[in-house]
Amino acid sequence: MLIYLRDKLALSVLVLLTVSLIGFALLRLSGDLAASLAGENASLEEIAALRHSLGLDRSLIVQYGAWLAEALRGDLGASFFTHEPVSRLFLDRIDVTATMAGLALVVALALSLPLGVIAALRPNTWIDRAISALALSGQAMPGFWLGLMLISFFGVTLRWLPISGSATPAHFVLPVAVLALGAVPALTRLMRSGMLDVLEQDYIRTARSKGLPVTLIMLRHAMRNALLPVVSLSAVQLGALLGGSVIVETVFAIEGIGLLTYRSIQRNDFPVVQAMLVFVSVCYVALTLLADLLNAWLDPRLREA
Repeated sequence: MLIYLRDKLALSVLVLLTVSLIGFALLRLSGDLAASLAGENASLEEIAALRHSLGLDRSLIVQYGAWLAEALRGDLGASFFTHEPVSRLFLDRIDVTATMAGLALVVALALSLPLGVIAALRPNTWIDRAISALALSGQAMPGFWLGLMLISFFGVTLRWLPISGSATPAHFVLPVAVLALGAVPALTRLMRSGMLDVLEQDYIRTARSKGLPVTLIMLRHAMRNALLPVVSLSAVQLGALLGGSVIVETVFAIEGIGLLTYRSIQRNDFPVVQAMLVFVSVCYVALTLLADLLNAWLDPRLREA
């Protein structure tokens, strides 16, 4: 298990370094930040001076090395516009985004797992086709469109729920619903396919021939193995929910790191956007690593592969 953990950690560090380098390069090549900050009336000398003060006149590798050295010490720089430390900006808003993403994953799993099991127990029936159609339609709906439709119906027409902000638990209902419905289709399909594969195994037939209750067979034997791929996908989905907060928080005007990132993209605030990129990457890698370890614990064969 220790060797398995070592190899996974080494791969995770390599992925993080690669993603941070590519993201850093793309952000720096996306436009002339110094000219944008200096304004339309700035002279070439003023733009050059600002570029030098920000260190943008150095080579890309030197800039990345300096940023990486600071980031490893926990210093993600300061916003070019508010001049506040990026870490403080994130810490002030991370609880809202994390709460929203965590609730969305719980809701998505609560919906998708039973739907996937029901579809697998009734394959090629109208129930299976209805669940598949529901999953397909849910995946086809863009998050921003669904958010606007929910705002229009539940917030404006019925006036049941607030449509912006995060002051009360009621403010989280609509954005959590948008995020959860985006994650349900993939989880439902994977749970269905996993259950179908498991139900064809010999040990399930043996359990049925012994007269064991169907509920016991499903919970103790079938679902444990069918959940292995779902665990991995759940980790990826949680990372996607954190990244997807940019759209949802913008639609619902929620002051989380998603809305902060959207505003920073609009004004080329590179330190904040880079920090968001690293944050989402770290979440993806850490959650995937956790899912791999959990799967290895559930299925010892994975540790030997």
